[in-house]
Order: sequence, then structure tokens, then C-alpha cells
Amino acid sequence: MEKVHTLKDFYKNSTNCLPENLRKDVGHFNVFKMEDYIGKPTKSVPYSRKDYYKISLIIGKNIYHYADKSIEVKSAGISFANPMIPYKIERIGESQRGYFCVFTEAFLNQIPNIKEYPIFKPGSFPIYNLDEEQIEEFRLIFEQMSAEINVDYAFKYDFLRALVQQVIHKAMRLSPNDNIQKHTHSANNRITSLFVELLERQFPIESPLQRMKLRIPADFAGHLSIHINHLNRALKTVTGKTTSQLIQERVLQESQTLLKHTDWNIAEIGYALGFDDPSHFTSFFRRALQTTPKLFREI
Repeated sequence: MEKVHTLKDFYKNSTNCLPENLRKDVGHFNVFKMEDYIGKPTKSVPYSRKDYYKISLIIGKNIYHYADKSIEVKSAGISFANPMIPYKIERIGESQRGYFCVFTEAFLNQIPNIKEYPIFKPGSFPIYNLDEEQIEEFRLIFEQMSAEINVDYAFKYDFLRALVQQVIHKAMRLSPNDNIQKHTHSANNRITSLFVELLERQFPIESPLQRMKLRIPADFAGHLSIHINHLNRALKTVTGKTTSQLIQERVLQESQTLLKHTDWNIAEIGYALGFDDPSHFTSFFRRALQTTPKLFREI
């Protein structure tokens, strides 16, 4: 599994300068011109997951690959990436320009009800093709962002959040991208790889306050934007195991590690692994290993 690409990695690789408010781990926002950071047009960017949000106005032909789908942006598009979606971009053609902004969850959380917007819902694939008039509308907003980011104004980040909301609301009024192709040749392997990444990045659990967010097959299917049955068939084909079996095996592995190497009580371990009731965790553990968590720890 590849390392998650963080905002610190982005700044290190792109500007060699780390913003002060990022160091303080507060809400962060920044905006850039696409042509200053884009790679070679025909180079395919590997699958990666980032720990930040990104909105991109791309003028140029591109193909986004995600799970068993590919979405083509014919000439220009607006895309919304979030930390739950691993994807890759295949850039096509010599002309690639536009803008993109990056921001942290802390910045996003200060926008009321933002997580209820369809664009940020699990399972969404928010990429939209744009016509010339729409390109100009979004371009003007990104230029406002670029101008505002350099202004010495105490409430500029409130204004920037308002501009981000403008982009979001304008995009949500657009028709969904209909240039979606489903792949069958390597789809099962791709889905399996993304499932494993979503599962594994929840571990290791390093604090009793840390908790698994994706716990049942429906959680993973939602984030991968596929039906549960489709996910189950893909995993069964590649691994020989069902979605539930793979999740349970990984949870069991982590539970043994926590029982051996921490002094957390059984309830804390169960809660961190997604069990609301300690008795449910004990029953799960006993079914798998024919012993209780307490006896396993003592042995």
C-alpha cells in the first residue's frame, strides 16, 4: 500500500516551503494555477489517496480512474477529491491549464452542514464536464480566491470559505458527468486494491479514542461507489474470501495486537474496533478463537 500523500508532502514537493498555519495544524486553505504544478500531459498519475480536500478546474482533456470506472473530461471539468477517494488521473493532450485549491478538514468543518452536501457524500464521484460559459464562471471564482489569499484582511478565510461554497453550489447544479465507462478486464483487481487500502489505512489503532469508521461491507461499498454484491463478487474472485471475512480477519488481527501490546481494557479495545457493546466484541473474539479476550491476554 502506497503512503498517503499529505499536505506537507505537497508543499515539500511543489514549493519547498511549509506554510505557518499548516505547521500549527489549524484550518488551512490555498489556491494555485494548474500550469505551475502539472506534470507531463500524457503521464498517468498513480493511484493515491491524499489527506486533504482538493477542488480542481481543469481545462484540457483528462481521464479520471476510480474503482471499476473511468470518467472522461473531454475539454474542461470541475472535480472534487476528498480523503476517502483513491484515484488517478490520466492527462491527455498538450494543453493543460486551470486552477486548483487545497484545504484541510478543519477549514471545511467551519462551513455549516458541508458534510451533508452530495459532493462530499460517500460513494459520490463528483466530476463534471463544463461548457465555455461554465468555465468562465468557475475561472472568475478561482481568480477571486487567488487575489484574496494574498490580502492582509482579518476575515479573509471566511471570505475564502464563501468562495468555496460558491464553487460547490454551482457544481451541484450541473448535470452529472455521463462519460463513465465501466471496465471488466482489471476491475476486480482494482476494486480489491482500493478495498484493501480503505481497510488498512484504519490501522494501526494507536489510541482508545481512535475508532474504525468503516466497519461493515456497506461502508466500503458506499465509499467505492459500487453495490455490495459487486464488491463481494470482486473480492471473492481475487481473494477467495467475502467482504465480511476480510474485514473480520483484519479486525481480529488488530484485536490480538491490542490485547498483547496495550494496557487498554476490553471495552476500550472493543470500542476502538467498532463494537458498541463489549459483549459483542467478546462474542466475536470467542467465535473466531474459541477463547475470550480476557483469557487470551492472560495466556
